Amino acid sequence: MSSLKLTSVNKIYPSGVPALTDINLEVDDNEFIVVVGQEKSGKSTLIRLISGLDDTSSGTVEINGKDVTGLEPKARDVAVVFKGDTLFPGDTIFDNLAFGLKVRKAPQTLIEERVRVVAEILGITDLLYKKPKNLVSSEKLKVAFGRALVREPQLFMFDEPLSGLDSKLRADMLNIIINLQIRTKAPYIYATRNLQDALAIGTRLVILREGFIQQADTPANLYDYPANTYVAFYIGQPTINLIFNANLVSAEDGGVAVKCDFGSIPVSGKIKARIENLEEYLDKDRKVILGIRPEDTQIVEEGGFFTATAVQNSYAGNAIYTECTAGRSNLNVKFREVGENWSGDWDEGAPFKDHDFQVTTDTEHLYLFDGETRLTILAKDEGYEKTSHKDADRMPKSFIEEREILKQLAPQKKKKK
Repeated sequence: MSSLKLTSVNKIYPSGVPALTDINLEVDDNEFIVVVGQEKSGKSTLIRLISGLDDTSSGTVEINGKDVTGLEPKARDVAVVFKGDTLFPGDTIFDNLAFGLKVRKAPQTLIEERVRVVAEILGITDLLYKKPKNLVSSEKLKVAFGRALVREPQLFMFDEPLSGLDSKLRADMLNIIINLQIRTKAPYIYATRNLQDALAIGTRLVILREGFIQQADTPANLYDYPANTYVAFYIGQPTINLIFNANLVSAEDGGVAVKCDFGSIPVSGKIKARIENLEEYLDKDRKVILGIRPEDTQIVEEGGFFTATAVQNSYAGNAIYTECTAGRSNLNVKFREVGENWSGDWDEGAPFKDHDFQVTTDTEHLYLFDGETRLTILAKDEGYEKTSHKDADRMPKSFIEEREILKQLAPQKKKKK
């Protein structure tokens, strides 16, 4: 059984630039965690801190209940595969695979056994006595995976190893990694900026932005119960529509509606029941941000909640969407669904540029966020798939708090004399 626990981990570079702030995360045995985020979000730094390749500025790293914060990388019993992981060009593939065991002075019989077992698992037995220069890129990647696997470490980590590969090769390599995790049943941490890869392989996703964890939860929970506008925007394709400067107002039937510059959208009883501190928003000046996913909208002939003007049409997933404007907002709404094997004029019948049309939306699937903090104001309900992880219950810092922390930590420019 293997586990990982990060407690209040911070990393500030010598230059004074913060890389990670107040990272708290627990990873259980047999979990496949995917850390996702844009460039400079802190993904690679997190991998390096866990492996010991970088030191933490503060906080603790525990593996299997043991504090390894001050230990050297070789004492942590973890394996890391990096992007473009370099093989030793002068050594055979056998020796490349055996390197980690030889460094640890493992018996030759054990080295022979593990190398051949791993080579068989990866389908590279016939490559063992070749040199890296004679391998294609997919074979080199398999060797890099095998070099980590042959050591049988307590924890496997991958730092964007498939970046730059074409879609087919990347899918093949992802399948190999998934199968390896199923075989080893060890914790896997995989860092990537590719959301599609993350959704395909992760049992849980950890979303990072500028060194802050925004949310850590299952893909389904992140989609249905985002903690803030960033998570809501990050998870989903096409991206969610966010309407700023809206207000919650009383409706004639005793219900609640969201009023924005292009109209009023009713809130279902289910969503109303989830609004926390409703009295602080209802018929007040306090602003909210309304989130509407494009897949929850529909263009209709009449009876829509608002009127929009078409800009252009696009195809995503199994549906045709129309990019449009409504008031001061740029939106994406669904024109119609199409089958997976559908072919033909994909935008036939869709609104043409500058054409006005009406839009309705599923009021059971609205998202509401505080206009200032950008945190959700909707409580979780029975649809939330509760996990055993405390991380899922931890709310991120507000947008304002993050900006203030980054401002305080930012290196101060020296005044010119």
